[in-house]
Amino acid sequence: MITRIVKMTFQPHLVAEFLIIFERVREDIRNFPGCKHLEMLVWTENKAVLFTLSRWESVEKLDEYRSSQLFKETWKKTKSLFSAPAEAWSLIDDTTKVDK
Repeated sequence: MITRIVKMTFQPHLVAEFLIIFERVREDIRNFPGCKHLEMLVWTENKAVLFTLSRWESVEKLDEYRSSQLFKETWKKTKSLFSAPAEAWSLIDDTTKVDK
């Protein structure tokens, strides 16, 4: 299992526009093959900084989503609203799978 965290910093006056975009695609992302969980989080220190937290069956399933038309169209609209580049982390949920 892979956890994906994406930090997005928006122009403050465009946060509402992003939330509309997210609301339109949230269920499509949740139903994408391999997606096990998706949620949106807002930083308590700055409401223009939002995070998505998603869980994927594997890196391959995450990569399939990132190669999809759904992702490409959504990301194109979303990144135009940023005030800073996005940051993203893919994390292994099972530490027994980490080479020691």
